[in-house]
Amino acid sequence: MYLVEYLLLAAALFSIGVYGVLARKNGVLVLMSIELMLNAVNINLIAFGAFRGNAIGQVFALFVIAVAAAEVGVGMAIVLLIFRNRASVNLDEVDLMRG
Repeated sequence: MYLVEYLLLAAALFSIGVYGVLARKNGVLVLMSIELMLNAVNINLIAFGAFRGNAIGQVFALFVIAVAAAEVGVGMAIVLLIFRNRASVNLDEVDLMRG
């Protein structure tokens, strides 16, 4: 397979993720969209690493996976707190929690 095919796949995944972040109001779906975007970045890193013939892309992809795991942990904790306070994970209601 060629590098362009992997880049097109990653661009499609990233575009779907951006759409999900901008259009969704549910906190869990926004977190899933962010994960799609991070997976698109991983595909790019691994594809460029394989294209150049070294493993640096795979090493960076492991760091991205570690950051994604931390992001999911913190993000789900925030979503659970919002659900506990508001009985909904609708992100439009988050600004009502001030003061």
